[in-house]
Amino acid sequence: MSFGCTAGLKCFCITCVNKNYTCETDGICLASATLTGEIVQQWKTCVHRREMIPPGKPFVCANSKRVSRAFCCDTDFCNSIDIQLPLFKGNHLSKSGWGPMELAVVITAPVGFLCLALLVAVVYKRHALCAYVKARRHDDGDSVCSYITVRKTLKDLITETTTPSGSGLPLLVQRTIARTIVLHEIVGKGRYGEVWHGKWNGDDVAVKIFPSREERSWFRETEIYQTIMLRHENILGFIAADNKDDGMWTQLWLVSDYHENGSLFDYLNRYTVTVDGMMQFAISIVNGLAHLHMEIVGTQGKPAIAHRDLKSKNILVKKNGTCAIADFGLAVRHDSATDTIDISPNCRAGTKRYMAPEIIDDTIDKRHFGSFKCVDIYALGLVYWEIAHRCSAAGFHDDYHLPYYDLVPLDPSIEDMKKVVCDQKLRPTILNQWQSSQALQKMGKIMQECWCVNGAARLTALRIKKTLSKLSVQ
Repeated sequence: MSFGCTAGLKCFCITCVNKNYTCETDGICLASATLTGEIVQQWKTCVHRREMIPPGKPFVCANSKRVSRAFCCDTDFCNSIDIQLPLFKGNHLSKSGWGPMELAVVITAPVGFLCLALLVAVVYKRHALCAYVKARRHDDGDSVCSYITVRKTLKDLITETTTPSGSGLPLLVQRTIARTIVLHEIVGKGRYGEVWHGKWNGDDVAVKIFPSREERSWFRETEIYQTIMLRHENILGFIAADNKDDGMWTQLWLVSDYHENGSLFDYLNRYTVTVDGMMQFAISIVNGLAHLHMEIVGTQGKPAIAHRDLKSKNILVKKNGTCAIADFGLAVRHDSATDTIDISPNCRAGTKRYMAPEIIDDTIDKRHFGSFKCVDIYALGLVYWEIAHRCSAAGFHDDYHLPYYDLVPLDPSIEDMKKVVCDQKLRPTILNQWQSSQALQKMGKIMQECWCVNGAARLTALRIKKTLSKLSVQ
């Protein structure tokens, strides 16, 4: 028997559940039955022309003896019949077979069970996540747990995905975060870029945007932030770094924690501080600087780092009244194993007003890392002077002033600073009114020891930290 192929031939199909158990072919319809053990399995499907070998009388239509039979036809739904096979039970002959409905139940039952298992797993996962959110946020979680997926905060991400070595979020996570931030407003602008207030999934973030010509500064700061074990409560929290191309130019993004109080410079311009507030500022700043300067030895250790551009504009004020050090574009790292200093290729030399004498007259010994830490201590003394000037002790406080405001122009040159700091060896004035407060009196002494002409004679960050901590307790 040979078959003529009909385009668009419709047949019954056991496995075509989503198509109402029908299929369409350019070949023939097939109905077959196979005896497996004591079970007769019915099969109905389409055989396409390309599968008909040989074309006239394909093998698939050939009948064997009693273990398998096939029926082929070429009219619509002609394979609706159930083929009967002899079924042997012991020495008795009987007939049995499964129809389309029975086969459908056999096929769909496991699928349904699998779907049910997946649904149970999803509900259990949702319950577990909601319990986690409630525990972390101490609320009823109704607004969050009304969804299957729970939104994670940046704090959650940093806690869960930061590597054990403390070197920051994985790069893929950084890029994902940076590309989904919505910028809201500019909160700062300088010679080397803009700082924006942005939002990521409802969380506030700060985005420092460098122009492409400042790629070295962006790369250096990103590199320092990703140093192992750098994360600290008094160092600005790094979140992500990425580059964005809008078709006309490339922007280099550095995403960090957002602090609505702004920089210490901005804060002191707006507000005075109490003695307790001054001590909290002073201790938190030196805590961050001591962590930077300290080398942590070990397989996952941290190199010693010097900031090299410490000033009130590069220190941020947090909500809790403490400070965080930021802007590491000029920072240098020390490799104690090789005794080498990783000096930034950046051509910036820091802020002239805060430069130590040895930087101004170019006498610093760049071969020794300790020289760079001494530069930071000098600048720290100037920052302390700014804070103390705004401290309202015994009913007195001064207006905000930059260091050397009465000795050099608003934008001083190297020559201006050299004349005052190196040649005349002048320093900011220690006010007589500070003698009436033990805290201000002690702060004045610390400043003077930070300003020594000889860098090696200056206090260390750790020594200042211990002195201020003891004073704070008193």
